[in-house]
Amino acid sequence: MTSIAKLMKDRFTMICAIFLVIVILAGLLAPLIAPHNPIAINVNEKFAKISSSYPLGTDHLGRCIFSRLIYGVRTTVFLAFITMAATMLVGILLGVISGLFHGAIDEIIMRLCDVFLSFPSEIMILAIVGIIGPKMLHIVIAGVIAKWAWYTRMIRSVVIKYTENNYIQFARVAGYSNWHIIKHHIMRNIFGEIFVLATLNIGSVILSISALSFLGLGIQAPTPEWGMMLNEAKNVMAVRPEVMIPPGLAILSVVAAFNFLGDGLQKALNVKNKS
Repeated sequence: MTSIAKLMKDRFTMICAIFLVIVILAGLLAPLIAPHNPIAINVNEKFAKISSSYPLGTDHLGRCIFSRLIYGVRTTVFLAFITMAATMLVGILLGVISGLFHGAIDEIIMRLCDVFLSFPSEIMILAIVGIIGPKMLHIVIAGVIAKWAWYTRMIRSVVIKYTENNYIQFARVAGYSNWHIIKHHIMRNIFGEIFVLATLNIGSVILSISALSFLGLGIQAPTPEWGMMLNEAKNVMAVRPEVMIPPGLAILSVVAAFNFLGDGLQKALNVKNKS
């Protein structure tokens, strides 16, 4: 049975994949789906109840919670994609170089990884964003700095596993360039494992972004972001606790869906968990 057939047979994994596709499409089509401007303030509709006009009610400023939730996909999920892509790019570059070329280059990269891995990643993200300021670009930079070493080590271990195969040794003896070996042999073999690794860890990136916004160090108001929505909702939790439910459930469901999808891909592709 092929990997795709195994994946299609796993109904729960497919449900998670379909759910995530719907979430991503909702973020892309937010201007068409959202019934209201997500940052428009209307104090006359403060804490409005659920209705056809406001599917999830309104917050303390009369803003449509459903609209803010839909637009929040762009800032929470899409920003996590960008951060993960940038981190994986650095990890792939350094991991492949370290795994393919031994000696001084490998030693230098690994010692740098040891230095960065000696600091808790979440504390490092908080420190970096606190120093350079709470902006989207700064969040991406902080995420890359805090996580690149871990991905570099993981990818290096995968590359070393494949560089020991006979066909790569033959390619070297035959005189093929390192770029040819990386492009045609290394990347094709490690792509599946890299994709699984990214899927399994995208949830932690979403949690980091939401946590930063919740603490006031991430996305700033009035930009709709799920962690920021929780931050604003906590101020009225005593009188309107239901305002916290939509963003909280959004974070929980999306993170869980990515984790379950990653587990399903891991089983389908027969990738061992090295994390």
